[in-house]
Amino acid sequence: MTFPWPTTALPRPHDGERRRTYRERWRERGERCADPSVARDMEADSQGAALLDTLFGNSPFLSELALSDPVFTALLWRQGPSAATGVALEGMKSNSSDTLSLRTSLRQAKRRVALVTALADIAGVWQLVQVTGTLSHFAEQALRHATDRALLDLEAMGQLQLGGDAAAAGLTVLGMGKLGAGELNYSSDIDLIVLYDRELPAVVGDDGLGAKMVRATRALVGSMSEITADGYVFRTDLRLRPDPGSTPLAISTIAAETYYESVGQNWERAAMIKARPVAGNIEVGDAFLRMLRPYVWRKHLDFAAIHDIHSIKRQIDAHRGTGTVKVAGHNVKLGRGGIREIEFFVQTQQLIYGGRNPALRMRGTVGGLNALAEAGLIQDKVARELAECYGFLRRVEHRLQMVDDRQTHVLPADEAGLAAIATFMGYAGGEPFAADLLRTFRTVESHYARLFEDAPSLAAPGAGSLVFTGIDADPETLTTLTDLGFRETAVAWQIVSRWHHGRYRATQTARARELLTELKPALLKALAATVDPDQALLRFDTLLANLPAGVQLFSLFKSNPSLLDLVARIMGSAPRIANHLARRPILLDSVLSADFLAPLPDAEILAADLGRILDGAGDEQDLLDFARRWTNDRRFQVGVHLLSGAVTPRDAARAYSDVATAVVAELTTRVEALFARQHGGFDGPRMAVVAMGKLGSREMTATSDLDLMFVYDIPEGLEQSDGARPLPPPQYYTRLSQRVLNALTVQTNDGALYEVDMRLRPSGNSGPIACSLAAFDAYQATQAWTWEHMALCRARVIAGSPAIRERVATAIEGTLRRPRDADKLLRDVADMRARVATHRPPKGPWDFKLIRGGLFDVDFVVQYLCLRHAAAHPGILRPDPLQALAQLEQADLVAVDHADRLSRAYRLFTDLQGLMRLAIDGSEADFDEAKAPEGLRQLLVKVDGVARIEDLKRQVILAAEMAYDVFVAIIEKPAAALPAPAPAEDKA
Repeated sequence: MTFPWPTTALPRPHDGERRRTYRERWRERGERCADPSVARDMEADSQGAALLDTLFGNSPFLSELALSDPVFTALLWRQGPSAATGVALEGMKSNSSDTLSLRTSLRQAKRRVALVTALADIAGVWQLVQVTGTLSHFAEQALRHATDRALLDLEAMGQLQLGGDAAAAGLTVLGMGKLGAGELNYSSDIDLIVLYDRELPAVVGDDGLGAKMVRATRALVGSMSEITADGYVFRTDLRLRPDPGSTPLAISTIAAETYYESVGQNWERAAMIKARPVAGNIEVGDAFLRMLRPYVWRKHLDFAAIHDIHSIKRQIDAHRGTGTVKVAGHNVKLGRGGIREIEFFVQTQQLIYGGRNPALRMRGTVGGLNALAEAGLIQDKVARELAECYGFLRRVEHRLQMVDDRQTHVLPADEAGLAAIATFMGYAGGEPFAADLLRTFRTVESHYARLFEDAPSLAAPGAGSLVFTGIDADPETLTTLTDLGFRETAVAWQIVSRWHHGRYRATQTARARELLTELKPALLKALAATVDPDQALLRFDTLLANLPAGVQLFSLFKSNPSLLDLVARIMGSAPRIANHLARRPILLDSVLSADFLAPLPDAEILAADLGRILDGAGDEQDLLDFARRWTNDRRFQVGVHLLSGAVTPRDAARAYSDVATAVVAELTTRVEALFARQHGGFDGPRMAVVAMGKLGSREMTATSDLDLMFVYDIPEGLEQSDGARPLPPPQYYTRLSQRVLNALTVQTNDGALYEVDMRLRPSGNSGPIACSLAAFDAYQATQAWTWEHMALCRARVIAGSPAIRERVATAIEGTLRRPRDADKLLRDVADMRARVATHRPPKGPWDFKLIRGGLFDVDFVVQYLCLRHAAAHPGILRPDPLQALAQLEQADLVAVDHADRLSRAYRLFTDLQGLMRLAIDGSEADFDEAKAPEGLRQLLVKVDGVARIEDLKRQVILAAEMAYDVFVAIIEKPAAALPAPAPAEDKA
């Protein structure tokens, strides 16, 4: 007697041509069977033909399964799904004596079970619970055979002593997710956690129990997921185990217990609701889950834990109340109103209430809904509606996967594809199918939205879902991260998700992780608003890694959103101070102090503050460490002021310079005193430090090095120092200068201070590190090139006793004020600029130093005018080019229009340069406005008060053109009109 298939419920063939093709192939394949009548009889029977047509016209994959085994297909038709399932499982059991035979039989059984459950589902013979239950039961049996075979093979190789009983190994396989709940879908992966009891097995060999359990696990996974000529059984995923990025494939029950009790996350608690031992030593698995019961089912949840559970749900809320639920292309599992929302609806309430009500501890989703209703936590109507929605969506999911055996959850995006699925679902057309889908999605969405509806939303403002739980990146979260401005979204997801693994000291407590969960949307939004969101996130991750604790800081972020925004701006907009903050997170305490954003202190206050700090140094190493800590902290403060708009770039440049001046002066004084303890001195301190370049003109940026010269002056007749180890003056001051340089440049645990450039000293790199004042005077008078005198225009004496500082300053002024040959000076300046233009062409309009009309041209004009007129007008000499330009204008030595053009260009370029060197890695010359993040664009346009970066670029080009016109008028054209120089003319 043939099984009574209800053929009236079968969906009609959607693709008639494909049905006919497969019918022909069925006949051909049947004729090759040992008994061709088997295939003929099924096709001749009205029920059998209807079953074949349903498969052939709707699912290429199921059609191929039927064609590959006509005898079993006919057996299924005659005896029905339950009997056919028994045949499939028996065949698997009878061929488990060796690994190769087992793997073949597992794959054959999988094909047969797939065909059985599909037909039983399609024909409506089995309800959903029996379909998913049969798939899960098969997976469980396959895992048991594969696990036992892997362990017995190890025994056969002499690595374990089990007495032929695989359970003696103490290895257990936990089925997670849908497998644990008995709810596998048609093309599910299976999620497993493999554990072992260290006390049970008898180990043979030297490589340890852990290595053998990993070996067995690899064999188990190979048996299940390796693709052979017979296909595969199940794709197998072991990433739900504790901390999968750093743990072996199999871990001990003790290690797992330690992990869950110390850093286990709420989403892992939720995952454990469905956990069930499915293979290996079931008793070990049951014992582990009993031990874990207090972790999963907490009788008393504090507010923070409940808040964290709420926040998991709120993280996956995407635009509550906005947008529309669609059908075409919708994800029935992960999309709005989908399967995941129903599962989460159940699991979150189980986590909160299941500790006090054991009746809620159900693995299955529908069982969980019913338990919640019986406990009075949800209405019966809600449970009933969500159960119906769940069943419908799971059936849709199955049909999607049956077509081509693809693990998909996405509805076709085109009308024809939707129509095919509608037919496979038994609908007459696509419209009623779409209507039922929409009704289902909206019902689920409505109930889901009311879950924890009183809690504030954590969804990304103006964006979508932000889910960082679990092991796989949520596609909608990746889309949200892209919309926010992150480029490396997969990397960003990994960084944020691993914060909850407790590897950082800052995230080791549950309270810290819960606070961080709450902060994530605001934090990511703040980081995304910076000039480089991806780098900002990486730097924030480094900051977290270096924090000694997290609760206090995260609480501060929560109560002070402006602090979070500021830290985000630092992470994304100022690489150098971000790195310093990452090394010294204690600086965040100072950021919160009332005086941190107060006006920056002047040079005298800075010097006094540093002196007080260095007075506490116990030895020279303390001196270096204290100086670095103070300097870098002060530079951090200046950078934050500039980034937050509390100071202008020009004010920041002076502040950077004052910090450097203070530390150079203090270290010089103290290093000289330490040096004198060994070598004595020459009747008191006799060395001055001369600042050149940006330090000299007080125009330093966040990345500036120090251009320095060391000059000493001793009375006549002193041939050596008066200490215990006397030295002659040149050797003394060379060694002393080197000690000062080392104090400024050597790396310590607190980093470095500055790089120092000595090339502007007399004779450059070929000259002595320190020179006497007499030698300095003589060199400047007889040997110096014109460009060296131009560089001296920025010179400023910053260290040394008042007397030596005054003598050196007087010598510098004397050099600058000496009478000059105006034609030679003009020719030298023009020639130098022409050589620079030839050998160092600008890279583009943002190359502020080298563009024509840029900083070099302005400097050359100002320095030329100062050298030409200083003899008669000494008041024009100022280290700051803008101040010198103002004095030249006041003395009627430059036209007002020319001075305005030069000042405009110089201010614009130095302000932009100061911001860029704070905000970007690398040179501003390489800046590409088209690729620049929006945050950086907005930061830069504020400098000139324009709206767009394109407008700023035009202003840069215009300012440079106008400044270059001045350079041409004052230097280039007059120099071109000069007669050729006389052969004996002195060098420049």
